[in-house]
Amino acid sequence: MKDWKDIVVHPMAQGDCEIPSQMNDLFSYEPHALCLAARDEALPYINELILDEKEGKMFGVLIVESADGLGYLAAYSGQIRGRSDWPGFVPAVYDYLQPDGYFKTNEAEITALNRDIESRQQNPERLETSKLLADLKREYVDVATELNYQNLKAKVQRHELRAAGPLTQEQEDDLIRESQFLKAETHRIKKGYNERIEALQAKMEMFDEPIRELKAERRKKSDALQHWLFERFEVLNSEGESKNLIDIFKDTSLGRPPSGAGECCEPKLLHYAYKNGLRPVQMAMFWVGASPNLEIRHNGRFYPACRGKCLPILRWMMPEKKEKTAESEGKLVELPTIYEDDAIAVVNKPFGLLSVPGVSDYYSVWSIVRERYPDADSPLTVHRLDQPTSGLLLIGKTKEAAVELQRQFAEREVRKRYIALLEQPMSALADTKGVIDLPLYSLPLNRPYQSVDFENGKKAVTEYEVLGETDGHARVALYPKTGRTHQLRVHCAHLKGLNNPVLGDNLYGNMPSRRMFLHAESLWFRHPTTGEEMHFCVPPEF
Repeated sequence: MKDWKDIVVHPMAQGDCEIPSQMNDLFSYEPHALCLAARDEALPYINELILDEKEGKMFGVLIVESADGLGYLAAYSGQIRGRSDWPGFVPAVYDYLQPDGYFKTNEAEITALNRDIESRQQNPERLETSKLLADLKREYVDVATELNYQNLKAKVQRHELRAAGPLTQEQEDDLIRESQFLKAETHRIKKGYNERIEALQAKMEMFDEPIRELKAERRKKSDALQHWLFERFEVLNSEGESKNLIDIFKDTSLGRPPSGAGECCEPKLLHYAYKNGLRPVQMAMFWVGASPNLEIRHNGRFYPACRGKCLPILRWMMPEKKEKTAESEGKLVELPTIYEDDAIAVVNKPFGLLSVPGVSDYYSVWSIVRERYPDADSPLTVHRLDQPTSGLLLIGKTKEAAVELQRQFAEREVRKRYIALLEQPMSALADTKGVIDLPLYSLPLNRPYQSVDFENGKKAVTEYEVLGETDGHARVALYPKTGRTHQLRVHCAHLKGLNNPVLGDNLYGNMPSRRMFLHAESLWFRHPTTGEEMHFCVPPEF
């Protein structure tokens, strides 16, 4: 038998597994047994490949069927040590890394521009001029502040002298001369500083104008090279048709492909399968190696495809499947009412139900309560729960009630308690209670996925306490002090949080389940019209 590295299509036995007739949903899936077996077989070669890497990498396996039987393909996202063609793995859709090729030649020109820009920015004379300018501006602020203070002090003294009693004409003339002198002296000093500052700014401009020109040239070359590259990234779809990334992304909200588009595992694997007459059966993507600092990526865990880079490409490459919903299957959605009066209602949202309408017209809490209260003049839903989260939601039945409740949420007067089951047992948690303070940032190219970002993220704080254990899963109470998207899910899953994802979380976790075990159990707020303290509690079903 050939060595693993000598082939790309790796044969595998079917065993007792039934071969699925359709591909899985790459944005929400449970890894098929065949994918697990392929992952396990590929892992020794993957670990060898990334042995010296400081940060892990996303890999993928695609089960394929051909006339020769069942097999699998393996791929990695992007490059490893500057290569996209390591033996045993699917090659890039378009290999632009040839040493003397068009891309590398133009990339070298851009690199040379970067070096020139850096050299000019670090020019000792420029750095010295920049320091002198900054010091002079600070000195000018201090001198101007002191002059203004002395002028004001002198003005007050003149006012007090005039108020103390009649002045002789000579005394009045002296006060006028003093005022005129101080104004003239202040003007002279400020003018001197401004002239020196302008001279240094002119000198800085001599250094910076060429730098701006080089940056503009770099941007022009970089954009042109990216466009050239994306035109050559042509991917096949299931019908054997070909389309480049420029055409795929032109009608999206981005209007153009983002950097790195087409280099993820998913398009690599599908393109290779279509090109070689292989039928895609099932696919799964998993992280191998050390976790990054920002995104939630854990060694050995499976993850869905990213939406920013991959969704438009995969829509082209794969036949569209109609999403199943309670509405499309004719099922009635139950939304129990816990409390109701003329101003508000409190409902218990089941998991799987949207809080507000999405891009489709599928049922949501909003659409249901809109049918219940057709004459309501308010926005009705005043806060949200994630689709897979169950629990208490507040409804404002009047505009005044909704506005007041939204104010209470915005000013963090509403208190909330969630109950969650986590993937790992209690022993996996270092402390029984504590505070998680990790700022969250919405990745523009992968919404709704949230990352931890200490520079750009918004403050997000969660208190937690461990309540016990249920069937081998830690049971925790979560008290969000802020209301960021996916806050509790990220704070549980992230390496610097609990490092223990919510059970069934298909975005940040690794353990598929019948549902996500996160429930909004309790709400404390003030009634929007009576001011009465209100508290509601509905324990989870788990």
